[in-house]
Amino acid sequence: MPLTDSLRDDILASVPSLRAFAISLSGNGDRADDLVQETLLRALANIDSFQPGSNLPAWLFTILRNLFRSDYRKRRREVEDADGSYAKTLKTQPAQSAHLEFEEFRAALEKLPQDQREALILVGASGFSYEDAAAICGCAVGTIKSRVNRARSKLSALLYVDGAEDFGPDETVRAVIGGSGG
Repeated sequence: MPLTDSLRDDILASVPSLRAFAISLSGNGDRADDLVQETLLRALANIDSFQPGSNLPAWLFTILRNLFRSDYRKRRREVEDADGSYAKTLKTQPAQSAHLEFEEFRAALEKLPQDQREALILVGASGFSYEDAAAICGCAVGTIKSRVNRARSKLSALLYVDGAEDFGPDETVRAVIGGSGG
C-alpha cells in the first residue's frame, strides 16, 4: 500500500497518543520521543503490511509496544537506579502541588506490573476500547478487562483514594484511575 496524503495525516494525528503511551512505558520523555520516532520509521518502512480499513492507531501502538519490549530486554542488562536514589540527586523537588500529585501518580503507575500498566494506559489514558487494547496486547478481551480492573484497584490503594474524584482535576489521571473503557 502506498503512503497517501490521507494515511500520512492519520499517522501524524496519532503521534501525541503514541508519545503519551511511550512516556507511560518508559517513564522518560527523551526515551519516549526516540520510541515514537522509531515507531514511525518502522511503520513507514513496513507500510505495505498495513491492511487498509483496519485500525491504524492500534497498528502503530503495537509497533511501539513491541519496540519498547525489545529495547527493555536489551536494557535489562544495564545497571539500574532501582530505588531512584541517584536520580533524586539530579533534580530539584517541584513547588506546585499538582506536579507533586502527578509525580505520586507516576510513581504509583510504575509500581504496577507491566501488563497491567499497559492495559490501563491503553484503555484509560489513550481511549482504546477493550477490544482494541486486547488486539494491541495480543490477548483476550477478558484478560484486558481483568488487568485494567486490577491496575485501577492497585493504583487506588497505592494513592489512598476511593475513586477518580479524589485525585484532582487532571482529566487523564482521572480517566486512568476511574474512567470507563470502551
